[in-house]
Amino acid sequence: MPSLAQMNGSLHIHNFYIGKLKAKQEQLFDSDPELAMLLDNVAAVLSEHAVVLTNDIAAMEDDDT
Repeated sequence: MPSLAQMNGSLHIHNFYIGKLKAKQEQLFDSDPELAMLLDNVAAVLSEHAVVLTNDIAAMEDDDT
């Protein structure tokens, strides 16, 4: 199982790329709506995984106390 630091790092990376995807999606919305929708779907999958990571991190922090 990954350490708490690794999980926090992974969560940070997820959030970074979610932001990048959403920014690019906004840029492409008018010129290429299909690609914008694809980027939105990828961001949604990463967001779901980020929620799982957040819950796992909270559980690990609770176990440490």
